[in-house]
Amino acid sequence: MQFEIFITNWVNHLFGGLALALMRLVHYQPADPSAPIGGAFSLELLVALALILFFLFVRLTLSVEKPNPAQQIAEIIHEFTGGQAEQVIGHGYERFQPFVTCVLLFILLNNLLGLVPGVVTPTSRPIVPLGIAVLTFIYYNFHGFRVQGPIGYLKHFAGPLWWLAPLMFPVEVVSHLARMMSLTIRLYANMLASDLLILISFSILPVLAPTVFLGLHFAVSLVQAYVFMLLSMIYLGMAVAHDH
Repeated sequence: MQFEIFITNWVNHLFGGLALALMRLVHYQPADPSAPIGGAFSLELLVALALILFFLFVRLTLSVEKPNPAQQIAEIIHEFTGGQAEQVIGHGYERFQPFVTCVLLFILLNNLLGLVPGVVTPTSRPIVPLGIAVLTFIYYNFHGFRVQGPIGYLKHFAGPLWWLAPLMFPVEVVSHLARMMSLTIRLYANMLASDLLILISFSILPVLAPTVFLGLHFAVSLVQAYVFMLLSMIYLGMAVAHDH
């Protein structure tokens, strides 16, 4: 836990006073006033900072003739997410590609932090995937209202048959709200299970077994980040699609 403790202490040293003032402003009392920012949020900030610095470096060192390794990685990511978004969302996917790319990378890096010895995977704590799920829910509904208009978007909730609208509307509302829960539980449960497998393997066979489960954790991290991004694309595509 040394790495996580170091990052948490560093973040609290920089922003702890501001965070405590904001919490008291809304009458919230943290469990530890001396360290109001928890470990999960500190690791999230670390990931966000790393992504910002990476893409800032890529932007400042762009080269057509001699692209550096960072630019090549960024181009691979861009082509991958762009190809997926074009297939799932369709026309106009470019507007949403930055968001789904950030979702993919943010979740992936948070998942992979679990490979660092002593670090509890941030996404294995329910508050982290819940925050990403809520943001995704707000984002795709906002664009649904923006593209379709309030009346047009709400028609999606009513279904194709007007006489079934009183039944379909509440069902669709509950279904949309349940998406936040399903996104949260899917990511949280898989990463928690992966963390527990690694912990158990270290306690039983501390030499060979952990290597296998660390590889499994890496694979699960990739799959879960991709699934979250894919579902975000599907929800966006459904929200902005026009009925013909």
